[in-house]
Amino acid sequence: MTDSVDDPLSKLDLEKAIDLRWTLRDIHAKRWTITSISPEHLAQLTNMGLVEIRDDKPWLTRPGLEAIS
Repeated sequence: MTDSVDDPLSKLDLEKAIDLRWTLRDIHAKRWTITSISPEHLAQLTNMGLVEIRDDKPWLTRPGLEAIS
């Protein structure tokens, strides 16, 4: 796991950080093809630079991948 200084989710409250980290994992595993992703989570992760949309699909950026490693 990344250091809390480098982890963009460490600035959030614990519950929100956990929710967003699971959303990142869902995107990485392409579970969004089975269940939908919260539009609020997707917007927040995109604004944080952890997710980008390519061909109308969410993809993790390098910082997004680092946040779940």
